[in-house]
Amino acid sequence: MKTTEMPRTQTGPRRSRLDRETAMRLAETEYARFLDLLRSLSPDDWGRATDCPAWDVRAMAGHTAGMALMATGLKEGLRQTMVSKRRGGDPLDALTGLQVEEHADLTTDELIARFATLGPRAARGRRRVPALVRRLRLPDAQDVGGRTERWTNGYLIDTILTRDPWMHRMDISRATERAPELSADHDGVLVADVVAEWAERHGRPYRLHLTGPAGGDFTAGSDGPELTLDAVDFCRALSGRPAQLPTAHDLLDVAVPF
Repeated sequence: MKTTEMPRTQTGPRRSRLDRETAMRLAETEYARFLDLLRSLSPDDWGRATDCPAWDVRAMAGHTAGMALMATGLKEGLRQTMVSKRRGGDPLDALTGLQVEEHADLTTDELIARFATLGPRAARGRRRVPALVRRLRLPDAQDVGGRTERWTNGYLIDTILTRDPWMHRMDISRATERAPELSADHDGVLVADVVAEWAERHGRPYRLHLTGPAGGDFTAGSDGPELTLDAVDFCRALSGRPAQLPTAHDLLDVAVPF
């Protein structure tokens, strides 16, 4: 069981909790696993609905490819940001909508081939971002569970850009009734980081038992509630997605971004 002191709230813009080498290892592995999942899909799978209401599997894969493209370098990141901002509306919705549209004309084979190229490029692009840039604050505030907060570039680059394809890999696996590939040395590390951030965000004692290959036991403080659930369902609940929760508790309403 992982026992920690009561978490302390971060001050200033949110930073990544992961050390740099771990963050980059997770990124490389996650892009590879997402590609493996795309390669496993049947022709009928691409049109299946996902838990993101506006997207079927095909659109979700297009968004993930577009986000990987955005991570390949500063020039592409600025292009997507500028084009999406000209559309107006919610910045994140505009950005992800652009990514879906820019990959909509590809065949599924072409999309898979594109992601096979983009994944390694995105991992290299993220690794090249210098520490000074990662410490800088993102220009736009972010909405997390109805609350506005500020992030550093490093939190986006080292944490969110891996959580995003990971969660969409879970989404597509769920939509196509596949068991996702999960392991303690990859998914377990990612989930443990989510738990640490969740604990910091609510700052209350808890005992958490997460089941499955990505799970583990976590606790902080004393006399906290005891929660037991599947590790992927835990992350899905914190992201605002539907999840099979054996018990309801307000701690599971604490949002964590993916």
